[in-house]
Amino acid sequence: MINKKNTSNTLTIFLLFHLIIWTLVPTLSNVNLPLDTIEALAWGSNLDWGFNKHPPLSAFAVEIFYQIFGNQDWAYYFLSQIFVITAFIVVYKFSVEIFNNKNLALLSVLLLEGIYFYNFTTPEFNVNVCQLPFWSLTVYYSWKIYKNNKINFIDCLLVGLFAGFGFLSKYLFIYLLISIDLLFIYLIFIKKQKKFDFKYLITIEAFIIILIPHLVWLFNNDYVTIKYGLSRTGVEEASVIDHLKYPIVFVVKQVAILIPFFVLLWTLVKKIKLKLNFKDKKLIFLLAINLIPIFLMIVSSLILGSEIRTMWMTPFYLFWSVLFIYIFQSQINFKKINIFLISFLFLFFLSPSLYGYISLSKDNKRTDYPGKEIAELVERRWGKNFINEIKYVVGDEWHAGNLSYHISTRPTWYETIKGKTDELDPDGGIIYTGNADILKEICPGDFGKIKKQGFCMIGVKNR
Repeated sequence: MINKKNTSNTLTIFLLFHLIIWTLVPTLSNVNLPLDTIEALAWGSNLDWGFNKHPPLSAFAVEIFYQIFGNQDWAYYFLSQIFVITAFIVVYKFSVEIFNNKNLALLSVLLLEGIYFYNFTTPEFNVNVCQLPFWSLTVYYSWKIYKNNKINFIDCLLVGLFAGFGFLSKYLFIYLLISIDLLFIYLIFIKKQKKFDFKYLITIEAFIIILIPHLVWLFNNDYVTIKYGLSRTGVEEASVIDHLKYPIVFVVKQVAILIPFFVLLWTLVKKIKLKLNFKDKKLIFLLAINLIPIFLMIVSSLILGSEIRTMWMTPFYLFWSVLFIYIFQSQINFKKINIFLISFLFLFFLSPSLYGYISLSKDNKRTDYPGKEIAELVERRWGKNFINEIKYVVGDEWHAGNLSYHISTRPTWYETIKGKTDELDPDGGIIYTGNADILKEICPGDFGKIKKQGFCMIGVKNR
């Protein structure tokens, strides 16, 4: 059994090692930042209250780090792990309240290493990772409202704020919010176990206030983000068979992903005896926050015939360890703790080892893209021909986004400047990126080509 006095120290050591390892390994093994991180950085150079693919919070997060650290790749791997371990800390705090036992709370966090969403995929800071702390905090403060008879104003306010930030990370956060709402509607209006309190409205008000700038942006931009999200599901092209195929494929994939998690859990449990008391308030809450969001996702897929992409599930399993440990807590064999710890350590070091091996051995990955090298070449060519600085890059988030990130002047990224020329500094240099053959024909400035990409440079010429 883990010594209770050392539980906090063990948690701290685990979090520290997780942070260091998953910052160092991708830093040392990747040539370039991953696609989604570069994409967020591109948006961050041209901050707005929304973007064509996602709401804005991930862009705000990376831009804060850029203003502090600049184009240091390690900083964005570090940022991602900050989001992950923040969620872990909240899971721990929540687990302590559920179990009133720090050993079980610690196990609830360690078990999450059996889910690759919280290790292998985390170097890529994106909207999925961005949700993690807000998902955990929304659950935690919803629990505080749920367990207390007297409703606390601050708890309601915090649920609304964190829910708003979560939604501004990714729209799929709505599945958690619907699940929590359904739980409270059931308890208040059907079971009559809780009384309606007008303080609940604070949650809704805070949530809406946080969203107002983004909602205004959506309206002014023809709801482009929502349209993109729907297009990613394949709803418009869904056939009859897709209504069954996609949910089944989803379930199979999730079962496969969760195998290491259940193996770890199995090392802790003496016997599998499933006894569920549906009058248990804690169990009801845990079932609601863990199973209803996934159930709603499956139902959505069944009705719409939409594809559920694997990475979308990143925040959905944050509290699965708490649920299963709660169900099997009387059957946990602390005499087997060494077996669990050995298995845990094996997975803990296996994941970064595999990540590093794949990064170093596999060719033609996004993270092999010579973004820094290309940016240096572009800057040298620019310096030979123009006297003004590069202020804008125009093109897709990947090629143009890499230039925006790596070029020393941190040029603002635009996907297109059509209709936006009034916003540009007339003295600012512009670089267009795109298909070399097409760009060469239409380039009004100096044309160049580096590794299949065309570059059209428009600036003030050297005399």
